[in-house]
Amino acid sequence: MSPLSRRGFLAASAAGGTALATALSGCSSSSSTPPGTTTIKHWDWYVSQEPWLKNEIQLFQKAHPKIRIKRTVQVSDRYPDLINLAFRGGEAPDMLMIPSSPKFEEQVADGWLRPLDGFATPQWRGRFPAGNFFNGVDMVENKVYSAPFGGNAPWLQLYIHNGLFKQAGITNPDGSARLPRTWDDVTAAAEAITSKSGGRSYGLGFGNVPNVSLPWWVELFVRGAGSPAGYGVDGLDYRVGKWTFGSDRNYADFLELLLEWKKKGYIYPSSMSIGDEQARAFFERGKFGMIVGGVWNQTTWTQHHFTDYSLTTLPSPTATPKAFFYYPPGGRVWALSQHSKVSDAAWQWFDWLHGPAAGQRWVEAGQGLSIFPEANQRARINSQAFRAFVDLRKYAMPWPVPAIRNPDVSKVVVPAVTPDLPDVLTGLYTGQLKDMGAALSDLEDRRNKALADGVKEARAKGAKVSLSDWVFTDWDPTRPYQNKPA
Repeated sequence: MSPLSRRGFLAASAAGGTALATALSGCSSSSSTPPGTTTIKHWDWYVSQEPWLKNEIQLFQKAHPKIRIKRTVQVSDRYPDLINLAFRGGEAPDMLMIPSSPKFEEQVADGWLRPLDGFATPQWRGRFPAGNFFNGVDMVENKVYSAPFGGNAPWLQLYIHNGLFKQAGITNPDGSARLPRTWDDVTAAAEAITSKSGGRSYGLGFGNVPNVSLPWWVELFVRGAGSPAGYGVDGLDYRVGKWTFGSDRNYADFLELLLEWKKKGYIYPSSMSIGDEQARAFFERGKFGMIVGGVWNQTTWTQHHFTDYSLTTLPSPTATPKAFFYYPPGGRVWALSQHSKVSDAAWQWFDWLHGPAAGQRWVEAGQGLSIFPEANQRARINSQAFRAFVDLRKYAMPWPVPAIRNPDVSKVVVPAVTPDLPDVLTGLYTGQLKDMGAALSDLEDRRNKALADGVKEARAKGAKVSLSDWVFTDWDPTRPYQNKPA
């Protein structure tokens, strides 16, 4: 799992559906709590991951009978605002999922997060694979504030409905559904499913409410075409140190293809008015044959006993992808509050979740990979689809992290731009925006200006940083990048 980002929140929002903002407690009632018990207030936004987390709470409390976890589930897209209000009002949880905003470094500077060095000793950090603790990732000014949790695989996949593919004759010689590998394959499959279903099914579908899924389609398809920044929420094209929505032809090429699919009637007509959760249900029922999503799809389908699907990733103009999915070394998901009065107990809970045993159970629950290779190796994986997801990990590799090379990059705050890519995509898809080239170029210019403005402001405050810190001329997007600390 990469450091939490806006991309992570888009995924969490989809996985969460309409998560409750009220507390879902993992602790016993007060009448059954033994004297001397310490209660840890814990916040997260997990929904599809909830069975795993509830099980971890039960196991932890059994092993630590004098500690209780009071868990609160928050709505994912409101989480940054809610955690901000909690800190401002003196009601912050003891352990929290790190929000996507404000920046990680700002959360530290504002006194939200507790440095963990007294707990996270060199010996403790040594149980993680080498090269997983860096400034700008899980450390700030050489102090540890978080730790890596998940392993890395492509966070987006193209799921296909086996039954619809077979009905449309898109099969291998053995009769199994034939996975699409190229943009042309996807087009041909969408046409065949739409035309041969007699109006009962469509080739493609998604749920874009609230402005979530269209960016996933862009990310998945342009990466394979050779655009390593994808959606651009985690970083720009580090080969040139810029966002390239307008100057990189791959974005317009894919969007023209997407609009052609819409024009020909291959896309489920209500895709812009439903959410991803409903779209997953419609895919399950055979309303359409292909959907883009993440491994969180599988949890829901497993609960419904739906297994008639396969998956692939990085469909490309050619048979071989020219760029992949990327992640920074290390990672961060959880942190402890600086204001916690039960830090020792909260650390025990933090330590529990960051152990190989919890990691193995995470993998066995079909939630993703663990940061610990031994957990991935020992995990008993019964699902063929999840095994296919695990096998896609070769398509994810480390990429440059400017803050590792120059820690002052962490002092740069890039202001948000409005409208951003989700808004532009919605405008283009609905026809509200007519000039695709102008819309993409305008977005590129505004994103790059925001970076330049952020650099200028940081320099005025004494940061030794320049736009060249985002340029990595030695990066080959087809190979893992070795970050070198300053």
